[in-house]
Amino acid sequence: MRSHALLATGEAARYMAQLAACWRHEFEVVLGATSARVLLPLGSCAMRAEAEGLNLTVEAPILESLARLEDAVAEQLLRLAFREPDRRLAWTRAWEAGRIDPPTRRVRRAMAI
Repeated sequence: MRSHALLATGEAARYMAQLAACWRHEFEVVLGATSARVLLPLGSCAMRAEAEGLNLTVEAPILESLARLEDAVAEQLLRLAFREPDRRLAWTRAWEAGRIDPPTRRVRRAMAI
């Protein structure tokens, strides 16, 4: 199962590198100039720094793990992106052909402190 989100920002490469740096002490991380991949216990997170923002894809074998990955990635990223005016990630889930599942869009917003 896969889920995709985009953080609209002009600092995509910076946030990608910071997120990879946060996780490299505990997990396997492959970091390039415009992409990164993190292998987490529940699945994986792939990131691409693009002109429109940071493109994220999380993958997990089961729905519960996918939801937990979405939340973990969003929480850490939105904490790093505290200067962004619109800090939210709208996850869109992609299913295999022919599969029917619960609602496939979740929005995670940063909480005001």
